[in-house]
Amino acid sequence: MSSTQQAIPHSPTYSPSKPRMELSWLNTIFKRSIAILLFLLLWETLPRIGVVSPAFLPPLSTVLETAWQLYQNGQLGTHFFASIQRSIIGFALALAIAIPLGLVIGWYKLVAETLNPLLELFRNTTALALMPLFILFLGIGEASKISLLVYACTWPILLNTITGVQTVDPLLIKSARTMGLKPHQLFRKVILPASVPTIFVGIRLAGAISILALVAVEMFGAKAGLGYLIMYSQFSFEIPQMFVGILVITLVGLSFNYILIGLEKYFTAWKRNPVE
Repeated sequence: MSSTQQAIPHSPTYSPSKPRMELSWLNTIFKRSIAILLFLLLWETLPRIGVVSPAFLPPLSTVLETAWQLYQNGQLGTHFFASIQRSIIGFALALAIAIPLGLVIGWYKLVAETLNPLLELFRNTTALALMPLFILFLGIGEASKISLLVYACTWPILLNTITGVQTVDPLLIKSARTMGLKPHQLFRKVILPASVPTIFVGIRLAGAISILALVAVEMFGAKAGLGYLIMYSQFSFEIPQMFVGILVITLVGLSFNYILIGLEKYFTAWKRNPVE
């Protein structure tokens, strides 16, 4: 065989589709980020050209500079960890209360019929309307703040858990029973996995509430927290500092949401990879 006819060694790492995959991935990132980049560009530009008063909407660079100053003097870290601690504790307690209670109410018809009028009463009571009541009984310390977060986060998880259990496909239940599954096996192997997607809808809603409600919760008697930073900066007319608080609490909520989406994909992997 001549040298021109010899086979060219094939690189095991080369794939013709790899450049196309990378290009598609970059294109997806660009499409998802273009709106945010334009928004940030407008935020920086409009105050500088006088369309918006910098006193009420400081340029993004000014806000970031203020954020760096707050980070260096330790204030941003103090407010951040105070809010995160309240949110995580309130959210975790809501999970521990709402999911088991929702499973019981959804699974046992008698319990659902007994508690449903009470649930309808309290689900329509806004958490912020009860803030004075929480302060009256628990004071203005951490107990009232965390308790209000627990109350606000409990309802979306509880109601979606009940709905998830009660709306499982009856054919799945019937098929499982014909296979001889006992009630506890039916609940563990059929009811619970089938209701997980609906439960996670409530969990994600509660995750957003645990962050958003901080602003209201930290208005009363708080000495630290992102909500406190926002309200205090507004009252003292330190507008760049106020926007730092808004920006950080937005990023925290966004990160929290993506973490919950990742957990949801993990626990519902069976939906994308059915057993053949």
